Amino acid sequence: MTTKPISSLSTGFPLMLALLVIAVIVWSGINPAFPQVWLAEIIPVLLLLLPLLVTYRRFPFSHTAYSLMSVWLILHTIGAHYTFANVPFDWFNQLIDAERNHFDRFAHFAIGFYAFPIAEFLSRKGYCPPWLAALFGLTTIMAVAAGYEIIEWWYAVLAGGDAGIEFLGSQGDIWDAQKDMLADTLGALTSLAAFAILKPYRNPTPIKP
Repeated sequence: MTTKPISSLSTGFPLMLALLVIAVIVWSGINPAFPQVWLAEIIPVLLLLLPLLVTYRRFPFSHTAYSLMSVWLILHTIGAHYTFANVPFDWFNQLIDAERNHFDRFAHFAIGFYAFPIAEFLSRKGYCPPWLAALFGLTTIMAVAAGYEIIEWWYAVLAGGDAGIEFLGSQGDIWDAQKDMLADTLGALTSLAAFAILKPYRNPTPIKP
């Protein structure tokens, strides 16, 4: 199967997003609040960003998918710099009259956006029909959300002290893990609503087998 070269028009937007994310990562690594927490938080960012960069020419996602994925990469990187409980987000917390910092809820909601590219990949590759791809995207996000809460608990126990508390980010809420998983799920449902409307599996962008 032959493929057409990816035009500069199609590469410009993903490249701009990649440079923006990289710039935020560099900024985040300059004098972070807790270097140990920053390192632990930045690892998942790199584990998602690097494969996207390496596989871009083999499978370019839609611009919508790249936009959605970049939201979490940026939010999580900002949280890594300040720690999620201490991100300057007072304007929103005061708006809803909340005592806790809700920046982490936005980041969890944004990780749900990855249901969109998961569904896009499966449907554009022809591995399953779009409805099943969407269902797989939803359940994948829910599973990852639960797994990440376990990792947070594990790291907090091992690190201990202030670093463990800041990485956990529960801010005294005993239901923090459950609310985080709900935010992940709601973000996934939101992105899948966009998937159903935009139908990116009809994207004519050529991909290599």
